[in-house]
Amino acid sequence: MNGGVVQSVLQTLYPPRCLGCGARVESDFGLCGPCWRETPFISGLVCDACGIPLPGEQEPGGPGAEPAQCDACLVRVRPWARGRAAMLYESMGRRLVLGLKHGDRHDVLRPAGRWLARAGREIFARNMLIVPVPLHWTRLVKRRFNQSAHLAEALARETGLRHRPDVLIRARATPSLGGMGHDHRFQTMAGAITLREGQRRRIAGRPVLIVDDVMTSGASLSAAAEALVTHGAAEVSILVLARAGRAT
Repeated sequence: MNGGVVQSVLQTLYPPRCLGCGARVESDFGLCGPCWRETPFISGLVCDACGIPLPGEQEPGGPGAEPAQCDACLVRVRPWARGRAAMLYESMGRRLVLGLKHGDRHDVLRPAGRWLARAGREIFARNMLIVPVPLHWTRLVKRRFNQSAHLAEALARETGLRHRPDVLIRARATPSLGGMGHDHRFQTMAGAITLREGQRRRIAGRPVLIVDDVMTSGASLSAAAEALVTHGAAEVSILVLARAGRAT
């Protein structure tokens, strides 16, 4: 039985299903029309530092354009150079992220890699190294996987960029940041992420892209970026699957 016949039989037995609602779709790892329309993908003018959508139509990098920044990034200078997000953390975007993070929905990873590659196309650089935000080992044992590491791996497959999941470590266990105020989040994460021993040579003088599932305040991403900059990364950027909040 040739491969085409096998594929046809498998699709008959296990028809492709929408990642959002489970309805039948034409191809694997896709969204049906209604779920696609419900997914808040980010496009147009965005904050060059965190990727949140901004009012206006001109995209950063256009002729004569200055990189735009949201109010939050103007107030708090980020320790990274540029940032992007694939979608907003609301509606179907939130459902997909939570399914990946807590529901073992690894089927989200393949399309998420494509969405990240599309969102980050303006900030990718030659010889860029992709690293995920790390989990503390106690959280990793409980959850069984690091969703940020899986997203980084999916992005690496889409872009051909090198992926190193072991560059950063969470030096101490930190409580969930959910429910904390803005300043408390940053205080909690200060110094919590550092470079793994022996990894300095991998990042020294090299552009690095940090990947995470969600950015809310940016406290975890800041801790990761500071560790990379301190140990010699040439430039650090960030890319997340979903961005919580909206620019004001």
